[in-house]
Amino acid sequence: MSLTLRYMRLGDIRQVATIDVMCFDPPWSYDSYVFEINESTVSHMVVLEEIIGRAPPEPVRRRSWLDRLRGRGSGSASALDGTGSILGYGGLWKIDDEAHVSTIAIDPSLRGKGYGEILLAGMFGKALQLRARYIVLEVRVSNAVAQSLYRKYGFSRVGRRKNYYRSDNEDAWDMRVSLDRDTRHRFERLYEKLRLQHGFLDTYSRGSHPRG
Repeated sequence: MSLTLRYMRLGDIRQVATIDVMCFDPPWSYDSYVFEINESTVSHMVVLEEIIGRAPPEPVRRRSWLDRLRGRGSGSASALDGTGSILGYGGLWKIDDEAHVSTIAIDPSLRGKGYGEILLAGMFGKALQLRARYIVLEVRVSNAVAQSLYRKYGFSRVGRRKNYYRSDNEDAWDMRVSLDRDTRHRFERLYEKLRLQHGFLDTYSRGSHPRG
């Protein structure tokens, strides 16, 4: 068994939508995912996939973060044996200098295993690769667990959005992090620790968009 971070594909939508329905009200439509994957010029959708089969070779797991981000080294998800299941997913929009986390979710039965942090770290690395100057996201004011994770990566509250969530009119915190030198260094340390803990393969944050 191994974990892989990679760009979302059309074939993933069924599994992604199942998680979406469990996590959000209202969930995204099927056509929304198709648009994000196939048509949007600013969207970078990601999935965390569990591969049942041969794990990636040790050299792949232990490449430095900078080498991975620059695309050096070998190994890809397609080289793995077995089949996979989607554990969680996320979306990142890159517009001008801003990277915006549009969505992030983990199968509710798998929470507490660190998978959400892997997704966040993948999108953080993608924002760096895309040369964003800052990252923004919204989070429920009641979601203390998510807020704690975001603060770990340097996010801080900059505003409160009233009645942001349509299902129950709960407010959202607007949280942001500037991608300055100190933030980059902190992220590199956190990312390497996360890699050592979970041994995941990341073809998302270091790779190019499948559409080119």
